[in-house]
Amino acid sequence: MIDTPYLSVDTDRLDANLHSMARLCAEAGIALRPHAKTHKCIEIAERQITCGAQCLTVATIGEAEVFAAAADRTGCRDLFIAYPLWVTADKGARLRALADQVSLRIGVASVEGARQLGMTLGGKRFGYSVEVLVEVDSGQHRTGVAPGDAGTVAAAAVDAGLDVVGVFTFPGHGYGPGDSRRRAAREEADALASAAESLRATGIDPRVRSGGSTPTIAFADTGILTEIRPGVYPFFDAQQIELGTCGFDDVSLSAVTTVVHRSGTRIVVDAGSKILGADRPGWATGFGRVADAPDARITSLSEHHGVIEYPDTAAAIPAVGEVIRVIPNHVCTAVNLVDELIVESDSVEPQRWPVAARGRNS
Repeated sequence: MIDTPYLSVDTDRLDANLHSMARLCAEAGIALRPHAKTHKCIEIAERQITCGAQCLTVATIGEAEVFAAAADRTGCRDLFIAYPLWVTADKGARLRALADQVSLRIGVASVEGARQLGMTLGGKRFGYSVEVLVEVDSGQHRTGVAPGDAGTVAAAAVDAGLDVVGVFTFPGHGYGPGDSRRRAAREEADALASAAESLRATGIDPRVRSGGSTPTIAFADTGILTEIRPGVYPFFDAQQIELGTCGFDDVSLSAVTTVVHRSGTRIVVDAGSKILGADRPGWATGFGRVADAPDARITSLSEHHGVIEYPDTAAAIPAVGEVIRVIPNHVCTAVNLVDELIVESDSVEPQRWPVAARGRNS
């Protein structure tokens, strides 16, 4: 018996999700480069590569160091840090060490960032073992240059001695209700096509055109994209349920939690914001969902309390002491709150998978 609360992974559902995404990419003729910031777990990276992913994406140098050190185990020796790094001397030394272990790609999103990267890595003296992708803004308006300016940034990177191989974007504005997923995928394709032309105009071949997110992949233009970088798809979460990306039966990660209080149709469980995370976008109907009660909602969170409201028509409401499963809104932040995942399957005893890259934020 494992004390609650904890995060549990159903390996049967996990593997089904991994195979489904790999099959989609194989049929479309594009590369699958999953974003490991979601799971931060060596065991899951190994499964992704075994299922057909060619390489991995990470968000930080620290995450890259964890997965580079595990390359012999996972079979992945190709990492992309999909972030516009501002490279200090210390970060430059860490990047050089990484490039000795794996094939390494880095994102740049400004002329200044490109020059700093080239200067810190030593430019052509360092060689071309580090590849660069120029980030473009496809509508989220977070980072990335306007697509038509991608060639300017790429040319600055080449002048700094870097090997520019293409462009990338993140259609994060696909996380929204209504037609947001389809619209973001269309804007992603338009932005990458425009950025690719901007690179060609400077004499650079944009052989890599990287994008994709879990909610937009169903609408991705695989005539433009050469690779996708979904993160959430191994687990899915309550946000993906509400967006229509998946169903309850696709979700492989849940928080196992105990009811500690009940008052009528309202219960309180021992999974609060320190196990579920506190993310709640404005369009979400709650702080998460109950796995076997689609109409129930997590209405509020404290650090160690989760308040769940059941409808008056609910057939059954859990009693005090009962253990239930709830689905976090945003699985990436939930995973980063725990040291390990409890892995459960009908065929084997529970296992513990360390969240190896937890906290590697720099």
